[in-house]
Amino acid sequence: MAELSQSPTDPGFVQNPYPFYAEARARGAVHQWRDYGIHCAFSHAAVNAALRDSRMGREAPDELKEPRPAHLRDFYAIDDNSMLELEAPRHTRLRMLVLHAFTARGIAGLAPEIEALCHHLIDAFPEGDFDLLPQYATQVPVIVIARLLGVPDDMADRLLAWSNDMVAMYQARRDRAIEDGANAAAREFSAFLADYIATRRRTPSDDLITRLIAAEADGEKLSLDELIATCVLVLNAGHEATVHTLGNGVKAMLETGMRPEWTSDSMIDATVEEILRFDPPLHMFTRWVYEDLEIGRSPLRRGDRIGLLLGAAGRDPEMWVDPDRFDPNRHLKPHVAFGAGRHFCVGAPLARLELRIALQVLFARLPGLRLAASPRYANLYHFHGLERLMLCAQ
Repeated sequence: MAELSQSPTDPGFVQNPYPFYAEARARGAVHQWRDYGIHCAFSHAAVNAALRDSRMGREAPDELKEPRPAHLRDFYAIDDNSMLELEAPRHTRLRMLVLHAFTARGIAGLAPEIEALCHHLIDAFPEGDFDLLPQYATQVPVIVIARLLGVPDDMADRLLAWSNDMVAMYQARRDRAIEDGANAAAREFSAFLADYIATRRRTPSDDLITRLIAAEADGEKLSLDELIATCVLVLNAGHEATVHTLGNGVKAMLETGMRPEWTSDSMIDATVEEILRFDPPLHMFTRWVYEDLEIGRSPLRRGDRIGLLLGAAGRDPEMWVDPDRFDPNRHLKPHVAFGAGRHFCVGAPLARLELRIALQVLFARLPGLRLAASPRYANLYHFHGLERLMLCAQ
């Protein structure tokens, strides 16, 4: 197994990680990434197989679990109850309960409200050049999720700040200041949600928090800690992915000169899937190895960690012809931007709906949209999203 070196915070890598992925993939499916000190899978086949393999998972093996640092107590009080970080049987139980509340029919019913929100945000665009991220890409998912939870719209900025501070814990640039900020955000968000959940227990409403409180499977309900962790996960995972995908997608469309002529839902859906394949919002998702096994012809041992490079998998030439070309008309094949297997993103239907509507409304309202400055990606790895996207509507 080869050992590769590449700083994830190097400016060149931040702006374009795909050449490194291609070089690694050409040398084999799995390598040791020295800067992380873990094995990493770069091919679509290896990443897809690992995501579906029950011999690997998110929880550390018992003998490798370490005490939580005191300065991150509040953060891990949430993280340790998040189904994203758990395996069976707790993950199975939590996912089933969440799916009882997070139904496909309920999500589809949000479409008119999302469309109205998109028009409202575009109506408020300033004259001249503007940054799409704070004006639109950030606002759509955070307001939708606030409404889904039943939280007032005027809490959106507070939710966004908490989310940004907590999600920074998963970035390569993490340091003590980021850890302290994440812990403070977790403490404040938990206190807010505990009060809000208590209110919803007294006065139920037609929102996700009320449905999560009521959700029951095999006589089991969510505890308060699990309710808080689930609401935080809905915000953090749902918001972060949609913001980056929307920004990355508009960038790709404008840079390639694509002028959408969407005459059917299937055409806009194909564009969304191509965006997710071509420039996904999350580039690495890690797993612990629970028993000795082999991935991509590389041996792994119990206690190893492996990074699954979702960003590399989407550019694999063994899966897609000319994968570095953005082409919404290409033959659709399943990508791994939302994961796969038992941890496949619960919020994927909502994210797809938001992206489809937000793109349609944006280009219908502003058909002359163009780049006003060269886009730059932010230093967010494992995430991959822009720091700003300056546009001109004329």
